Amino acid sequence: MTIATKARRDRRDGRSHGVENARLRILDVAREMFVRDGYEATTMRAIADRIEYTPTAIYHHFAGKRALLTELCTSDFDALAAAFGRIGSVADPAERLERIGAAYVNFAVDHPMQYQLLFMTRRPADDGAAAGTSTPGEGAYAIVRDCCAAGIAAGVFRSRYDDAEELAQICWGSLHGIVALHIALGDNDAIPWRDIRKTAARLSSALLRGLRKRGAGR
Repeated sequence: MTIATKARRDRRDGRSHGVENARLRILDVAREMFVRDGYEATTMRAIADRIEYTPTAIYHHFAGKRALLTELCTSDFDALAAAFGRIGSVADPAERLERIGAAYVNFAVDHPMQYQLLFMTRRPADDGAAAGTSTPGEGAYAIVRDCCAAGIAAGVFRSRYDDAEELAQICWGSLHGIVALHIALGDNDAIPWRDIRKTAARLSSALLRGLRKRGAGR
C-alpha cells in the first residue's frame, strides 16, 4: 500500500468514524430530551441547538423526529431483548421467568434513560415502525409471553392463569411498578428506599409462589 493510498483510507475511516459519533451524539441527546420534555414538545431544532448543530446537519443523519424515535426504540428494545437472551437455557418456565425479571430490573438500573424512554414516556401510537416490520419491543415482550405460555402448557401455573398475554402483563406490570417508583422518586430522602435489585427479587419470588400450581416445582 502506498503512502497516498493509506492516507486516503485513513481520511475515509476518519470521516466514517466522525459520522457515527455524530449519530450517536444526536441519539443520546434526543433520548434525554424526549424523556425530559416529552416527544411532542421536543423539536428537531431544539435537539440541534442543544448539541450546537444546525438543523440541516441533523436532517443529514435522520429524516425527522419520528425516524429518531424509531431508531432509539428499536435499538433500546433490542438491547433489552439481548439481555433476556443472555439468560441461557432454563428448563423450568417459572424459574426462567424469574431470571427474565432480574434481567429486566438490571437493565432499568443500569440504563435508566433508556428505560424511561421505553416504558415511561408517551410516544405516538404507531411508534414510527416501518410498514411491514415488527413493532419495536415485540421481541422483548414475546420472550416474556412465550415463557408464560410454556409454563401454562407445562401445567406449572394455577389453572386460573391460563392466558399467556395476561400472565405476561401481570409479571411485567409488577416489576415495572417498583422500578418506576425508584426512578421517579429514588432521590426522595423521605422514603427509606431499599436496594432495588433485592426488593425486586423478593417481589418476583413472592409473585411466582402465588402463581405456581401447588406441588409444581420449587
